[in-house]
Amino acid sequence: MAATRLELNLMRLLSRCEALAAERRDPEEWRLEKYVAALEDMLRELKKQSSKPAPELLNEYSRKVDFLKGLLEAEKLPSSTEKALANQFLAPGRTPTTTKERTPATKTVHLQTKARCTGKMRSELLGTVCFGAAVSLLLLYRFPNPKFFPLCSCRGLVSDEKQSAVELDAMLQHHQDMQEKLAEEMLSLARSLKNNTLAAQNVIKQDNQTLSHSLRMADQNFEKLKDESDRLEQHAKKSVNWLLWIMLIVVCFIFISMILFIRIFPKLK
Repeated sequence: MAATRLELNLMRLLSRCEALAAERRDPEEWRLEKYVAALEDMLRELKKQSSKPAPELLNEYSRKVDFLKGLLEAEKLPSSTEKALANQFLAPGRTPTTTKERTPATKTVHLQTKARCTGKMRSELLGTVCFGAAVSLLLLYRFPNPKFFPLCSCRGLVSDEKQSAVELDAMLQHHQDMQEKLAEEMLSLARSLKNNTLAAQNVIKQDNQTLSHSLRMADQNFEKLKDESDRLEQHAKKSVNWLLWIMLIVVCFIFISMILFIRIFPKLK
């Protein structure tokens, strides 16, 4: 079915939003947020139309719009850690929006955003650690006593930052393991569903073959019954004809016999 005008406008605006999301934007950029809001309105109107596209295509449009909306919400979070965790749970589109794309643009945007957030986190962690180390060296040069309180505080700061980095890596690794586990479970469910579908298909195929054989046998029996009915009808017609001829012969014989009897035996006086 050909795409309607509303669907074409939705695809153009969606492609424009994906291109804007892939660019580096200023914090005061407002166009993408307005475009995404317009996409939501157009998607609602498209779902209400009688000549709406296939359910799979509607789900793909909803998936891409939700991804862009989640991307905007993740960018509003205060810290890079929260942004990275929010981006981990975003689901990009599965198919390209236009025919010119080889891979889905939302998937590319997702990878770019994840790399950007990860780079910011590393920069912040490395900057904090380097600043703490520089302060420690300066205080060590100024106050050689290792028991001096500021030096201990700076050492504690560096240790806390290292511990935070380790905890962040562990958290990211945990989420990655969870995603891999979910992916394995989904693959297992998909295989089980495929096996069940194939088994049901084989059973339905066997039932169809049995039904076809039963129909053929019924047709053959019907043809045989029809032939026997015709033969019985012909036989009945033949027997009726023979009986009629026999009755006619008997009547004629009786008639002739009576005439002869009258001729042979004259009337009594």
